[in-house]
Amino acid sequence: MTSRVWQHPYVNIFKHMRVEEWKKTSREGDVTTYMDKTLMCSVFRIRGSIPASNYILLPKTSTQSLGLTGRYLYLLFRPSPAKHFVVHLDIAAEEGQVIRVSFSNLFKEFKSTATWLQFPFLCGAAKGSVYESTAKTARHGLVGPAPSTVRWTCLMMDLQYVLSVYLNRRHSHLKTVKLCANMSVKNMFTSDLVLDPGVSFNEAKQAGLASSLGTGPMPREMSFPVPKGGSWHDLYDYIRFPSDGAKMPFDSIQKGYPSAVSTCSPAERSPMREMSRSVNISKPVQDRVSLIQQITTPKLHPRHRTTLETSSIAELGVVTSGLNGQDTSQDDWHCHGDNLGKGQGSRTSRSHRSAVRIPCTDDGGVHVYAHTEDDINTHRDDSDVEEIVCTAVSRPVTLPIAKESQQRKLHPDPILRLNRIIGFGGATMKCALWTKSGDTVVYPCHAIIVSMKISSGQQRFFIGHTDKVSALTFNGNSTVLASAQTGIQSVVRVWNYLKANCLAMFKTHAHSLSSLSFSYSGGVLCGVGKDGHSKTMVVVWNTLRVTKGGEVSVLAKAHTDVDIQTMKIAFFDDTRMVSCGRDNVRLWRVRSGVLRSCPVNLGEYHALDFTDVAFEEGHSADREPEDRTLFASSRSGHILEIDYGSVAIKNVRRLLPAQQPHAQRREKQTFGMGLGIAVNSISVSSAFCATGSEDGFLRLWPLDFSTVFLEAEHEGPVSLVSVSDDGLSVMAATTGGNLGYLDVSSRGYSTLMRSHTDSVLGFSVDGIRRRITTASCDRTVRVWDMDSMQQLYDFVSEDTPCSVAFHPSLQVFSCGSSSGLVRVFDIASAKLLAEHKQHRGEVVGLAFSPDGEFMYSAGSLGSLALYNSSQEDHHVLRVLGNVVARGTERAPDALTVSSDNRCLAFVGPSEYTVTIMAARSLDELLRVDVSILDVESTSLDSALKVCFSPASTGHLLVTTSANKILWISANTGRLLREVSKVHKHQCSSLAVSEDGRFLLTAGHNAVKVWDYSMQLHVNSQMFIGHSQPIRQVNFSPDQMAVVSVGDAIFFWDFLAHPQETGTDRRSPPNSASVSPPKPALKGYSESEVNGRLLSNGMPRRTAPLPSSPPPCLDISSIDRIGQALSHLSLCEEDIDEVLPRAAPLPAHLAGPSPRPASGSFLKVTEMAAGGDSSTLKSSLKRAADSDSLEVEKPVRPDCYKHFTPRFKTSTLDQSTATPELGEEGLSLKAVIGYNGNGRANMVWNPETGLFAYSCGCVVVVENLHTGSQRHWLGHTEEISCLAVTNDAQTVASAAGGSGGTRSLICIWNVQDGTCSNTISYHRGAVQALSFSRDDFFFLTVGDFTDPEVALWSTRTYQLLSRVSVSGPLHDVAFSPSAASQLACVGRQGLYFCNTHTQGLDVELKVQRVCVPEEVGDVELTALCYNANSILFTGTNSGHVCAWDCNTQRCFMTWEADQGEIGVLLCRGNRLLTGSNTRRLGLWGVAAVQGMRPGGEASNTEDRGARVLLEQEMMLDGTVVSAAFDDVMDMGIVGTTAGTLWYINWVDNTSIRLISGHKSKVNDVVFSPDESHFATCGEDGSVRVWSAPNNELVVQFQVLNQSCGSACWSPVVSPSKGDACVVVGGYSDGTLRIFRLASSEMELKLHPHPVAVTAIQYSANGQVILSAGRDGLMAVSSPVTGLTVRLISDHKGAPITTIQCVKKQYKEFGLEGNEMWLAASTDRRVSVWAADWMKDKCELLDWLTFPAPANPEESDSLPPSLAAFSPIDPGLVVYTGYGVERELSFYSLAKKRVIKKIALSHWAMCFSLSSKGRLIAVGSKERVLKLIKSSSGRFQDFLHHSDSLQTCRFSPSGKLLFTVAYNEILLWEVQGL
Repeated sequence: MTSRVWQHPYVNIFKHMRVEEWKKTSREGDVTTYMDKTLMCSVFRIRGSIPASNYILLPKTSTQSLGLTGRYLYLLFRPSPAKHFVVHLDIAAEEGQVIRVSFSNLFKEFKSTATWLQFPFLCGAAKGSVYESTAKTARHGLVGPAPSTVRWTCLMMDLQYVLSVYLNRRHSHLKTVKLCANMSVKNMFTSDLVLDPGVSFNEAKQAGLASSLGTGPMPREMSFPVPKGGSWHDLYDYIRFPSDGAKMPFDSIQKGYPSAVSTCSPAERSPMREMSRSVNISKPVQDRVSLIQQITTPKLHPRHRTTLETSSIAELGVVTSGLNGQDTSQDDWHCHGDNLGKGQGSRTSRSHRSAVRIPCTDDGGVHVYAHTEDDINTHRDDSDVEEIVCTAVSRPVTLPIAKESQQRKLHPDPILRLNRIIGFGGATMKCALWTKSGDTVVYPCHAIIVSMKISSGQQRFFIGHTDKVSALTFNGNSTVLASAQTGIQSVVRVWNYLKANCLAMFKTHAHSLSSLSFSYSGGVLCGVGKDGHSKTMVVVWNTLRVTKGGEVSVLAKAHTDVDIQTMKIAFFDDTRMVSCGRDNVRLWRVRSGVLRSCPVNLGEYHALDFTDVAFEEGHSADREPEDRTLFASSRSGHILEIDYGSVAIKNVRRLLPAQQPHAQRREKQTFGMGLGIAVNSISVSSAFCATGSEDGFLRLWPLDFSTVFLEAEHEGPVSLVSVSDDGLSVMAATTGGNLGYLDVSSRGYSTLMRSHTDSVLGFSVDGIRRRITTASCDRTVRVWDMDSMQQLYDFVSEDTPCSVAFHPSLQVFSCGSSSGLVRVFDIASAKLLAEHKQHRGEVVGLAFSPDGEFMYSAGSLGSLALYNSSQEDHHVLRVLGNVVARGTERAPDALTVSSDNRCLAFVGPSEYTVTIMAARSLDELLRVDVSILDVESTSLDSALKVCFSPASTGHLLVTTSANKILWISANTGRLLREVSKVHKHQCSSLAVSEDGRFLLTAGHNAVKVWDYSMQLHVNSQMFIGHSQPIRQVNFSPDQMAVVSVGDAIFFWDFLAHPQETGTDRRSPPNSASVSPPKPALKGYSESEVNGRLLSNGMPRRTAPLPSSPPPCLDISSIDRIGQALSHLSLCEEDIDEVLPRAAPLPAHLAGPSPRPASGSFLKVTEMAAGGDSSTLKSSLKRAADSDSLEVEKPVRPDCYKHFTPRFKTSTLDQSTATPELGEEGLSLKAVIGYNGNGRANMVWNPETGLFAYSCGCVVVVENLHTGSQRHWLGHTEEISCLAVTNDAQTVASAAGGSGGTRSLICIWNVQDGTCSNTISYHRGAVQALSFSRDDFFFLTVGDFTDPEVALWSTRTYQLLSRVSVSGPLHDVAFSPSAASQLACVGRQGLYFCNTHTQGLDVELKVQRVCVPEEVGDVELTALCYNANSILFTGTNSGHVCAWDCNTQRCFMTWEADQGEIGVLLCRGNRLLTGSNTRRLGLWGVAAVQGMRPGGEASNTEDRGARVLLEQEMMLDGTVVSAAFDDVMDMGIVGTTAGTLWYINWVDNTSIRLISGHKSKVNDVVFSPDESHFATCGEDGSVRVWSAPNNELVVQFQVLNQSCGSACWSPVVSPSKGDACVVVGGYSDGTLRIFRLASSEMELKLHPHPVAVTAIQYSANGQVILSAGRDGLMAVSSPVTGLTVRLISDHKGAPITTIQCVKKQYKEFGLEGNEMWLAASTDRRVSVWAADWMKDKCELLDWLTFPAPANPEESDSLPPSLAAFSPIDPGLVVYTGYGVERELSFYSLAKKRVIKKIALSHWAMCFSLSSKGRLIAVGSKERVLKLIKSSSGRFQDFLHHSDSLQTCRFSPSGKLLFTVAYNEILLWEVQGL
């Protein structure tokens, strides 16, 4: 019964087991923690491909037991999308058995044994998703992996029910839990109550839910967060097992869908079915029940629906109504995706339809998959298209799709037909075949096989492979073709070559299939690949019946260790093969289903690398195999003639370069062994032999290889040669992607195909001359003829060309490259017309205006350039910075120009906005925020590509990251239409036909053609063929073709019929007149245009006007900025004096100091009776520092932002005895508080959950989920600041030096908490740290004593560059967009810095800019960048200045606060300010971009409505640190009050995460039961904390007073709550009694006229003993508040200690039941015996300890401290100022000192443990010494940054508190 009581009402399992410590639990594999944005807390994530190898096990071993008796297990978890998970529960039955209960989405069905139950878990999906609709229709969840929209789930399992029903066992307790991959888990708990997670405490109270009824709400620590106004069940899933509703399949765990919730508790549930009851229901309920019946009835109901008539849609017209004319109910608006009937009276039925596959036609068409728009339960990504039309309602609504008896779809079908492909190879360049007739070649082009006639270039296509084709082979008469594709799942296809259809397809069970060979008859096929162990595998198939519809079977299979480059079947025998490879030539034979081989004896040529084999020509069947000769070529130039019959070498020849001068001039250097020519391929005819070699030559030889009689030189190594059957032509292929043939008779060479050797990135078409130019990753730009497919020009670049654009009329094209260069070429003259470098990043967009007057280019770093293309030099007209969205994902067509030459559109300045500019001037006309268009979306949608439709429509099309296409009005920015689920993957390119009838999109490997108006039932057709993602797609200028590029260049015939109506919707011709640019859109005033710049249309409130005029933004070259940079005070002193010296590691990093192996001991002296009582000298001495240098110190800046170390009089003693690793007597358990004196000394990464801050010299890494801490110990001084890398894998911490030493910077590895590097460089403290955006650089800034900026490499942490400035620096930040740009602020203004790398040298250049005069004489104190090259700075007067990083000028200021701004943080368009007025402000700065010079508002007089103060909070202190997520919704803020706040701007709430004391802590004391502890400080506060989690429970604050001591009431009667009383003694002489239960002051006493220095309850709690600074001690009643007695024996000397213990001393003739002592600063200790109930108190002993006379600095003397020994209260332990540093043990019985222990330092505090005879001593030298009193053994700990003033063991002796100023450390005592 006792074990059950503590588990009521519930048990938090993770907290109970302390999972984060992994002491009582275990983990295996990939188990990590991360910050979940949905739950806004840290959770555990378990990942791994094998669930059994990645898990969390509770408890640590399976032999242990949790012993949890709760009936219900609650698991809060989320299955990982597209993954499986497993959970195992071991449950003990009362019968003694242990039953394993497992559930997983791996299980397909329920299984049970006597000791194991397996339940399938059916994952639910997000509300409203297609997965949820499918699950509802089928009445069950999703079987298999979790869907992508799976939500956080609360699973409640009735353990008693499971064991009772399934195994007839009685539940006892839960033994173990094993959580296996893949899942995220928040927590688990057990309870006997049925807890409803969707009910709040208030709702539960109103509903009468109580634990007495067995029900209740979910505990707060277990609940999921629900925003205000939200519903829990809309955000999360609640699964009860057993479920209340019906399940299918049975015995599965899944979400219950019935809405009716059973009112009976599960405790009353029975497996018996209840009888039906008859009730009366209203008409609305009947309608709803009817609807539910339609949803849940398995029978398919007919479905008929009408469309919605709308009006006022001028751009799109009116949508026609349906056929039946019935009104569409409101339910249809929300249920149009479900498979419903239209009410009960629907008579039209329709069967299910799936995707329709349209087969290839005989003329070579591609496979076309035309997807139909079907019911939601088909859930095909490419077919479920939703259309959204803006009507006169508040937001876009989803229209139901009209269904007619006859579907209308896109015509013609197919609308595209693949015509030709430019490309060769892909997986291999060694594969091409002649047909038997010799007039056609067959070769692979990535995943497509191309058959091309050599006379006309006409192509046919074999489509079906899903990966690149790696091998081809023909049978003897070229009627059957076999092909293989590369990849892990290699597939072989057999084709009917004449009909181009696939006869068979089969897997090879091998990967990397590299060679195929058909027998001459076509009955046997041989292939070579790799098996799963990467061993060579040879497979032989029987293909004899494949042409007759039969199956392909395996004849034989063999594994071998030899290398095989190629393998061929002998033409004279289907069972014989030959292969060659490195070091071998082998003959193979199939006999009796076994494949055997024998090697050719190569003799001295055994080490050659053979490349190809060929048989001697001859097809006569009467010849014996022994008469055949086999030729083998090698990379060393050797050609071996092998006698097939004798398996021996007949002859060896080696091909060497010719020696003639002309031959030497022509021959290129070979790459074979020695001087031989490496031969890659060989082919033999009856008359000659052809070889292809590495030097690029195709050579024809006589069969005796006497001389070369014909050769052809190629641009690259020849990879393949093949002689046609008639011997008249020789085909050659090169590694450079060229394919051609040599006509032997005419000796003419013809190129059949050239191709790029890498991915094609972009293209542009010259419609007049029918040419196309392409840019590729192979660093070439090529110009092709569209009709002949011949390459006309080839431009080779040193960098990678990224985008190309043809001039609309001239023979000119431009090319943008990865280096930012834009080059313009004249094709006719092959001349470079212009070259511009206006972009620092990659050119992602390049376009000409349709009239050819202007050219535009966009860079990946946000710049946009306008050129005059009417002039030959294409000079620059205007350059704008940070207007285009950063990144390269929008290349190569990031820009689009309208057909009327008026507008230019692109994505920018951020990825969430689209900007339209005037094409002639680049003046901004319109900006649309696409992220807010979908108000129902839970995530921000970003724009990917933009495209103008014909000007007559006025539409701009935008593709988004959510796989949508948005139709936006180019005039108003209004959303007109929205189509979702455009492709299975994101849309990579789009284009609109000139007549506005068709839309072309590309997504991944597919091309789609759409009906532009989206009025059809089937609006699109999809076409496949590409094996790699398509980079760009577009219509040809004549609209007769479509071009798509990616792996190759595809030309498609566009088969759409010309428009038959008389309306001409084409764009105006190029010769049309163009109106001059205007500042506003036609028909609108300037104010109206500016109002439309805000996409949401909401008016803005006014904000302060900028106080300085904005400078001009237009720049002709960005390089001017770089030229303007100059050095500032670069140090030129001796490098040896400046380079960082090795930093001495603290003892706990560098290892223990040398000492005897037996440990460190203090001298212990046992005092003999009557012996000499003189003290002995200490065994440890510390050398004093004698060299101190007086220097003039710089003046500290007058701003709080600058870090100033707290003043300390203590000095660190380095000569300490730190313990060996693993032998520590103390382990740091927790750090209480946060150092509010630091600056930017807190870091938080919301993605990884990393949360770290500093307290004193310790870096605390806290788990926000569990509250557990890790501690990084490497500093000895106060840490000033922290910094974290962008990947959150490395943290840097900085602390100043002491005693003239330099500061120490530690580099921490986040994963294991180790210190990987240290830097000791700056002379004073470190003011700021920062990592660059790419984490390659690390920047440190010294404080005002040494204002120097140092740049370090993060790879080696070596100093790269340094710059000194004249005034103090306060803050530094790297640019988020450019790793080489950074900025600093300080007293002298703003410093723009650039890093310049030249080889291994890095130079830091600095340009100082002064603060605008309008702001006044201020200091810049903080700074931050936004994503658009705008820099915000804060001042000590409360102003925020906005700077243009390109021009380095301030263009806007406003007063953001009345005090000094010390924290600035920018995320997107939101700016956070924190100041010393305790205010935290959130500003909307979206419109600041428009205030930049050249923006739309730069020339207007009305500058109002620009900056908004969106929200503001008042915190408890000055803001010193802040960290927020990417959207500034939530974050953590630190203040000088020692508090870390969790800020949620969405809810406008603040939660205290970490609390601490700002000022000095005077006392810390445990409660008697150790459930709480109390601290008191100089700020007058008494704070009570809960001991398990160290969280602040209550704070009692007394203003204008300090609290010097505190104590708890003893536990006399727990039922009366005596343990919940704490007393504080204050500086005004009062005592205040606080009760925790009421959180109020219960009584105030005033027994002293001076400050209280010590306070203690009597042992039985009847009185309170207190002492004042004047030495008087008072005995007061805690009940009446009266002072019972005053004791003046210590008058004149302040009391330092009072202690009470229970002890009777009748042997001294004194009556009493307790003793107490008091110690004063005059080294006197009085010991008293008392019985307070009898009002008796008598002096028992009086101790006086000697000290030297007239001590110097008496104010700084160590205190006199005394305490009873907890083991023997008759023993008093004393320490204080005396002749020696020592601990004295005084026996009250013997009246003398019986033992002394020497100390190394004067004790400032000490405490005695109740177990282990341990003593903790704290010193002014920051040393905490743990001493074993019996032996004198000790250990030193250096974890504080100041003098220790308090140390206190817990009553049990298991814990220890130490305090240094406001640093509170909690230690776990291990013992010595």
